[in-house]
Amino acid sequence: MKVDLIIFDLDGTLLNTLEDLADSGNYILNRYGFPQHPLSSYRFFVGDGILKLVERILPEDKKEKDFVLSFKEEFVKYYNQHKSDKTAPYPGIINVLETIQNKHIKIAVASNKSHQMMHALMQHYFPTIHFSAIYGQRPGIPTKPNPTIVFDILKETASVKEQTLYVGDTSVDIQTAKNAGLKSIGVLWGFRSREELLTAGADDVIDHPDDLLKLLFFNK
Repeated sequence: MKVDLIIFDLDGTLLNTLEDLADSGNYILNRYGFPQHPLSSYRFFVGDGILKLVERILPEDKKEKDFVLSFKEEFVKYYNQHKSDKTAPYPGIINVLETIQNKHIKIAVASNKSHQMMHALMQHYFPTIHFSAIYGQRPGIPTKPNPTIVFDILKETASVKEQTLYVGDTSVDIQTAKNAGLKSIGVLWGFRSREELLTAGADDVIDHPDDLLKLLFFNK
């Protein structure tokens, strides 16, 4: 397969954001006197955007729409102030992105994180990488696994499905790729298991960022 574009998920694929998300969630929960959650549980709370994360961490009797939206606002405000406390690229990721870039393969990001914060986030953590497209969750646009975000990236980068790979760490990512008609690669350094990725239909599953380079350049 000739690869012209690789679309990466962000949280759990390029950036390890779990601790800052968990700390923010638990901080707001504690302010209300609600039970907090261990870090390991947040691996399954994330992946579908902030609204779903908030719904999942709240007690069952506190999921009224108005309260969820109010809680979300508090979460986002606190998280925006602390989103860089512990977050960092996964070991080896920057080298992999630089290698791909040097091979003249386009790189894009598709995330369920708020679109408003995406460009500053990518510039901060990946200053040496030129991203051909950066998309997050936008008002009025369905979140992943709806494929709209992928179609928008393909249009912006003038790329075709047949030469595009999608790389992510959850079943949501794999389903997004399938819904868009793309080949997918699941990664195991993120938030979910090999079983989940394979069950979702990943075309390949890799253990380490360097394995992506092996697939791209040494597995011809």
